[in-house]
Amino acid sequence: MKILGIDPGYGILGWAVIASELKVISYGTIQTASGERIDERLLKIQDSLIEIIETHRPDCAAIERLFFSRNTTTALDVAKTMGVILLTLRRNGIDYAEYAPVQVKRAITGYGKAAKEQMQIMIMRIFNIGEIPKPDDAADAIAIAACHALAQR
Repeated sequence: MKILGIDPGYGILGWAVIASELKVISYGTIQTASGERIDERLLKIQDSLIEIIETHRPDCAAIERLFFSRNTTTALDVAKTMGVILLTLRRNGIDYAEYAPVQVKRAITGYGKAAKEQMQIMIMRIFNIGEIPKPDDAADAIAIAACHALAQR
C-alpha cells in the first residue's frame, strides 16, 4: 500500500509517498511565493498535488491536523489550503486520516513532545536512509505517512 503524507502549508507544503512496509518512495515540497494572491497559491498547490497523485498513485493519505494558537491570519490561509488538499484527495478517490502533531511524534519516537531533531534521527533509522530528508517539511510529511502506516498495523 502507498501512503501519501502531507504536512499542510501554503508557503511550503511537505509531501511524501511511502510504502506501508516503511520504505520511502519519493518526497518533496510544493512552494508558493509570498507575493502571489492566495487563490493563485491554492491553484498551484492543487495542480502540484494532482501531479503527485497521478505519478505515484497512493492508496490513501495522512495529513497533519492543524493546530494554531497565535496567528489567526496564518491559520485561516492554512485552513484554506486544507480545503484544497481535502477536495483534491476526494476528487481523486483517496481516503485520508488526520493526525495531531503529538500523535505523529509518539508514533515515531515513543514520546509525544519529542524535539524536531529526535524526529529526524528516528526517520533516518526507521527508513534506513543516510541523511535527514530536507527540507524539514518533507521530513515531517514522511513522519506523518509513517504514523499512518504504523496505525494501520
